[in-house]
Amino acid sequence: MPWKWYDSTLIDIEQIGPQTKVFRLEIGGKEPWTFTAGQFITADLPIHEKRLRRWRSYSIANPPDGSRIIELCVVYLEGGLASEYLFNEVRLGSSIRFKGPSGTFVLPEKLQSETIMVCTGTGVAPFRSMLLDLKRRGEFAQPVHLIFGTRNRENILYREEFENLAKEEKNFTYSIALSREKDWAGWKGYVHQIYLSAYSSPQPNRIFYLCGWSMMIDEAVNNLWQELGYERSQIKYELYG
Repeated sequence: MPWKWYDSTLIDIEQIGPQTKVFRLEIGGKEPWTFTAGQFITADLPIHEKRLRRWRSYSIANPPDGSRIIELCVVYLEGGLASEYLFNEVRLGSSIRFKGPSGTFVLPEKLQSETIMVCTGTGVAPFRSMLLDLKRRGEFAQPVHLIFGTRNRENILYREEFENLAKEEKNFTYSIALSREKDWAGWKGYVHQIYLSAYSSPQPNRIFYLCGWSMMIDEAVNNLWQELGYERSQIKYELYG
């Protein structure tokens, strides 16, 4: 079934990190709109003459709540056509056409397994959607662990939100690894050390979800599958480049 195209209006821009912004879009029209937490949309941005060079995919960062608002968490990449457009050219009221939603990087309707989410940078976006959806639906029946990695503390995305969620939900754990922060009391280094330490003994009732750049994904898959001995079916991932 082909994806459907929608027109949306940019209604808010929020800076949430030195090089990261949240773009909130309101979908026009009256046609039904719904998505599953973890899915993405593909925007058609006016950045190139060729159609496929204009398309950029972004995970939806907010949970499905029946509204016609979607949030996109985007990091600035110097020299990137899409980054230059979104960070320097769009304004409130700008029109953004997109198709979707799509993607199978989603949780089951009801959690049956311990779930470990490993991400870096804006790879946290689909996990934020999933976690807020679990909270909304009261579905924290199984342990869920979010492991987030970045360079410095100013680049920790949605930190207060996740820390509050950890206080509210006894089955939710939140860990942060910073690779270039000297004055940091938490994990220093990369996300891999956290799950390697916490989940070194494979268990069948455990699922890993990975989201981030390809190098992180490749290393994590190798660590979990080849080094620790988890089944390949216990590892799911979404690449960001």
